[in-house]
Formats: sequence, structure tokens, C-alpha cells
Amino acid sequence: MLRVFDSFARTDTGRQRRSNEDAFYAQPPLFAVADGMGGARAGEVAARLMVEVLEDGLPGGGSDEHRLADSVREANARIYELAQRDPERAGMGTTVTTAYVGDSAVAVAHVGDSRAYRLHDGHLEQITRDHSLVEELKRRGKLTEEEAEEHPQKSVITRALGPESRVEVDTVSVPARAGDVFLLCSDGLTGMVPEDRIGTLLGEADDLEKAGRALIAEANERGGRDNITVVLFGLEEVAGGVEGSPDGAGDRPTRVGVPAPSAEEVEAAKAAAEPRRTMPLPRREDPAPPAAGPGRRRIRGLVPTLVVVAILAVLGAGAWVASRAVYFVGTTNDGFVAVYRGLPWDGPFGLHLYERYYASGIPASELPSSRRKRLLDHQLRSQDDASDLVRKLEQGQVGQ
Repeated sequence: MLRVFDSFARTDTGRQRRSNEDAFYAQPPLFAVADGMGGARAGEVAARLMVEVLEDGLPGGGSDEHRLADSVREANARIYELAQRDPERAGMGTTVTTAYVGDSAVAVAHVGDSRAYRLHDGHLEQITRDHSLVEELKRRGKLTEEEAEEHPQKSVITRALGPESRVEVDTVSVPARAGDVFLLCSDGLTGMVPEDRIGTLLGEADDLEKAGRALIAEANERGGRDNITVVLFGLEEVAGGVEGSPDGAGDRPTRVGVPAPSAEEVEAAKAAAEPRRTMPLPRREDPAPPAAGPGRRRIRGLVPTLVVVAILAVLGAGAWVASRAVYFVGTTNDGFVAVYRGLPWDGPFGLHLYERYYASGIPASELPSSRRKRLLDHQLRSQDDASDLVRKLEQGQVGQ
């Protein structure tokens, strides 16, 4: 089963534009890039409307491809309606490329000339095909790849969200495996940086953040003629999974690992981590013990130490068992919401009884302070409960 283990998302105005009409969405397992167009900052509005639809969560029913396509069509309807009501925004639109990580494949929905790529075994593969005049001429054999790169109308697109009441959405599901890296980007990147150079920068970087920053820097160094948006996410394989859908919008679990404990197991594990208390026995007078030789005194002196060690071992074993059975929601060192397995306890010498189980892409600072305190209170939970809570945050299903 696939899971996102790392991601990066950033948009840059570039060096020749005064405003940024790109937008992105990056909350695993859902990602998107939108490149707006239109005067009076209308492109910025159109791209933002696309993102707002995704923030509402994917619709239920059907395959991942169908759910993505339905969201894109819903965004098209909203953009078109707004453009009809407001003359200043007439003709506004946006491209969109969006991806959803499933159990064994990544579903992609696409309109316009923003792109999706996969880095697989060191090879960069383009998943989408541009809806543009130049791409159409290439398909018909009237332009070579080299001629297309220099064509004066390379930025003219033939399909976008907003100009028409209906839009055709291209979808595809790409089989994926651990180690694959996916790139979603606006043409501010691909219009400036050749594909082979994009693949080189992705392959050379130590992590996704360095790769994303390098791509944006390269586009700017080559002129930065347009807004540049880069979204990257890497996949890992994990065993098992959480049954059911936490948000009611689909059947795709995203938190995986050991089977979730029952409520009884959680309570038993918590009790095992606490020393048992008993009523003291009545004191009684014992006869004076016989005198002990040196050897017996040494043995007797070791008994209290051995008892203490045994008690500590029992308590430690109980705490370790508890740390395997319970989960809690907190934040990472860099401020992102995360699920931890174990007990929220830090001891001396750097000892702690928890480990990070999953780091989301949600900054804790984006949560309202009132909800932040309640959601990140380190309350002990089952795996299902903690995973479902973070999943709902990622899908925008927890009220703000």
C-alpha cells in the first residue's frame, strides 16, 4: 500500500511578473497546481476557486479518477458562473493538474498546460499532455520538438477551466511504487527549464525540499518569465491499513501500520505502564535474625538492588508495551501536525516512549488557536482514531 512520506510545495512570482496568478494544494494524499489567466487579477481568482473546491474534499462514489474529474468540473462551474456575473472577470480561467495517491496507483486529472511528471528509477516521465496549440501541431506532425520550443504561440492553450460552461477533463491512473517521486508544475517551470535538466535536478537533490528550491531557482536563472509553481511528493510502501473512510468521501485509507488496538487493549496497555498500588500489610514483630557471616551479609545487601532492578524492568516492559499500542496527535519539530506512536513522555538523557508514525503537510499554525489546543492535546488514542483525525484535517473535514 502506498503512502506519501515527504512533500514540497511552493509558488514563486518569477522575475518578470508583478503578481502571482498560480495556486497550489498540497495536503496528502491530494495535490494540485493551478495557473490562472485573465485581466484585473481574475486569473488569481480562478486559480484560487479551484483550490477552494479541493479544500472542500473530494466527492464520494466512483474511482479516484472520477472523483478528481468531478471536483475539476465543479470548479469549472463556479469559475464560469462568477465570470458571467462580473464583467471585469469575463473570460477568466485557469489550468489545473491534480493528483490523488491511492493504494497502488496515483490518479491524475488534468486541464490546460500545467503538467504532471513521475521520476521512476531515475527516469523522468511526463504523465499529462498539454492542451495547447503547439502540442496539437506536434501531434499532427506539423511541428518538431525543437520548433515547438521556439514557437511564438507556445503559451496559447486550447482548454481551460472557466471560459465555457462545460469542460472536458483528461484523467489517468499511473501505477506507482516505493521510491517514485511525482512533480506537478505550472508552465513557468517547464517553459524555462528543459525536461532533461528537470530530471537531473530531481535526481541530484538529497531531499524534496532541496529539489523543489533548485527547480525554482533554475527557472529564475533562465529568465523567470512567468510565475513558477512546483509541487513534489515521494511515495513509500507500507503494510496493512486502516479500514473504511474517515471523511465519508471515499474508500481510500492513508494511515497504515500495525493493526489498531481495541479499547480494552488500550486501557490494559495504559495500566501496564503504571505501578500497581496495594494496601499495606499490618506490621508484625519478627524475632531477631541470627547473626550472619560476611558472605551472607553480601548476599543480603544485593537483594534490595535486585528487587529495584526487577521492579524497574517490569515497569519498563509495561511502558514499552503501552508505547506499542497507543497513539497521539502532536506536532513535529518544524511545526507540522503529526501522528505519534507511544506515550507522550520525555525522560532524562533524551529517553522518550514515542516515535513519529506519520507527518502530515498541515502546519499547526494554520489551525485556529481554540481548535489547536484541543486537537494537539496529546490525548492517547487508538491508531484508527489518531489516523482518522489527521486524515480529516488533511481533507478539510474538521471544522475551523
